[in-house]
Amino acid sequence: MTPRDPLDVGAADAAVTDSALPPQAAASAVHPEPKAGERGPAEAGDRGPAETGDPDLAGDGDTGDTGGTVLGRRYRALTLGIVTVVSLIAFEASAVNTAMPVAARALDGVELYAYAFSAYFTASLFAMALSGEWCDRKGPLTPLFTGIAAFAAGLLVAGSAQRMWMFVGGRAVQGIGGGLVIVALYVVVGRAYPQRLQPAVLASFSAAWVLPVIVGPLAAGTVTEQAGWRWVFLAIPVLVLPPLAVMLPALRALPRASAPRA
Repeated sequence: MTPRDPLDVGAADAAVTDSALPPQAAASAVHPEPKAGERGPAEAGDRGPAETGDPDLAGDGDTGDTGGTVLGRRYRALTLGIVTVVSLIAFEASAVNTAMPVAARALDGVELYAYAFSAYFTASLFAMALSGEWCDRKGPLTPLFTGIAAFAAGLLVAGSAQRMWMFVGGRAVQGIGGGLVIVALYVVVGRAYPQRLQPAVLASFSAAWVLPVIVGPLAAGTVTEQAGWRWVFLAIPVLVLPPLAVMLPALRALPRASAPRA
């Protein structure tokens, strides 16, 4: 009989021993478990962007205060500017109800009193439809600033009117501006904020009406008694300028027109 090589005998014994191990033990022998505090190859590849520390992979919510909320560093100026503009529009809408009867009597135009309201709302509806098409074609920046300019011009015309028909005309121009602004602001929200933040911004639109509706009539009545009804209209255009300046850089960064859909 031919004698067997001791190396062959050892290899055969090792094969028999490995085949007798249960599957879990065999797998452990081939792929030993990492020590405490170490990661295996698969786990190292499964680490998220926040664990790897790669800022390009981390989302807005994982990079601290660079855009995690609507008041984060990235969106703070735009959010405050938008909410302030909506608050001023809401204040004017509530304050005008207090000043309108005094203005109609002062201009000897009580018979045109209802037209001052209908002119605003009719022009506003027309401007809303126009603003949607305008935003789709040119982006929200132009209709937004045009609307704010028209809104301010209407306030100036109404506040300086010497006849009731001029007052009604100013209210119509003001309605055009208000319609353009409201639709453009919704488009700004859709383009400037990620989807996860849009509900919070839209909720702030509604919240921006609460305080003006409560305080507006009282403030308008006080201004009407102390300074005259005209200042209810003439003071608001000046207050619109600061929020515009605050949110202008963010608005300029928006795309000018919507991307074509496939």
